[in-house]
Amino acid sequence: MTMTKKERLIFLIQTLLKESPEYQNTPIPKNLAEQRMLLRALMNVRAPKPIDENFIQVQNEYLQEVIEEKGVTDLHDLTPVKDNLYVWRGDITTLRCDAIVNAANSQMTGCYIPGHACIDNCIHTYAGIQLRNYCNTMMKKQGHEEPTGQAKITSAYNLPADYVIHTVGPIVHGGFLQKRHEKLLESCYRSCLEIAEEHKLESIAFCCISTGVFMFPNERAAEIAVKTVQKFKEETNSKIKVIFNVFKDEDLEIYWRLLCTK
Repeated sequence: MTMTKKERLIFLIQTLLKESPEYQNTPIPKNLAEQRMLLRALMNVRAPKPIDENFIQVQNEYLQEVIEEKGVTDLHDLTPVKDNLYVWRGDITTLRCDAIVNAANSQMTGCYIPGHACIDNCIHTYAGIQLRNYCNTMMKKQGHEEPTGQAKITSAYNLPADYVIHTVGPIVHGGFLQKRHEKLLESCYRSCLEIAEEHKLESIAFCCISTGVFMFPNERAAEIAVKTVQKFKEETNSKIKVIFNVFKDEDLEIYWRLLCTK
């Protein structure tokens, strides 16, 4: 029997509630927005573990509908600022390109804070629970946390992009920026670009790695991002299209200024 989007949403919530004894008595809200928030929260807190294939199928159909509802932006509809470099303000989970970059934590299995606004949470939410399960398997095989400045590639599952490249950015504790932070952030961008080239990807979208809760100053982070990308393209003669994805007005202004003056 074909489910409506509403029926899929309720089915997913009920399945996740039944799966965890501590949540079984949680009432399902009547409001659609609150129902969506509850589903996201349940996905966020869910530990990596197998789940029924029927759930995966329903989840995939639901998430793909939600992403279409939000509106997908195709790279081909964007105009480069110059030299295959783009600045785009929008929701990176709705961008169709070869790879998007996730600012991950060192455990690499996503953000577990219910409904948190960080990009790690957003990407894992709309990719689906398969992403956390895959990342968990990948990290168990590795046997240690991902070093800061390094990166890993995975499928993007339900996202419009083909791949997600996860990188661990430096945390600037107390706001005291040091040279080692700058070197590590440079390594993040370089590592992601190297992985993209290894996989013969033609486009990659970078979020503003390490800004926000990781407290890297926005202006300096953007300077490092632009410089590292341009240097990589010059050294390797890479033709890869690079999108600098921003969320804030501040970052939009910074990237436009940097790209238009270099």
